[in-house]
Amino acid sequence: MKLLVTSLLVAMAGTGAQAQLVRTERNISLELATQLANDAMSACSGSGFNVSVAVVDRGGAVRVSQRGDMAGPHTLPAAQQKAFTSASSNATTQAMGERAQAPNGPAYLVHIPGFLLLGGGVPVKVGNELIGAIGVAGAPRGIQDEQCAMTAIEKSRDKLKSAEPHA
Repeated sequence: MKLLVTSLLVAMAGTGAQAQLVRTERNISLELATQLANDAMSACSGSGFNVSVAVVDRGGAVRVSQRGDMAGPHTLPAAQQKAFTSASSNATTQAMGERAQAPNGPAYLVHIPGFLLLGGGVPVKVGNELIGAIGVAGAPRGIQDEQCAMTAIEKSRDKLKSAEPHA
């Protein structure tokens, strides 16, 4: 009898687990990634900054990258790393850098391959769901890179809001 009960519990647990084997996740479209990159580039150039911009999907793969005409060659990989870091952590790179430098903070984060803990990486979300991230590099300070990214996201706020699931 005990064996029968155990077998039934295992079978029931297996059924629940099978329902989770396939997931549906949202991801940033090429159209939205391009719009965000263009808007971030415009925001920075309007402030006199020569930057590069990268937008990645929820898994950190580059969807769009642009290097401004006068941006240094180092800015493009930096923008890509910032976007990757933000998508990987679902946080801004500015906040992550501050936490890593705090006393007893996670200083080890600087050793993760591909991570760049300088301001300019910002997650892109629909509601609370991460769909990608944007990275900007080349302004004199990381907080200025982040402001350009935030301006781009704000310009697409209505599109992101309309993509939220309706209850």
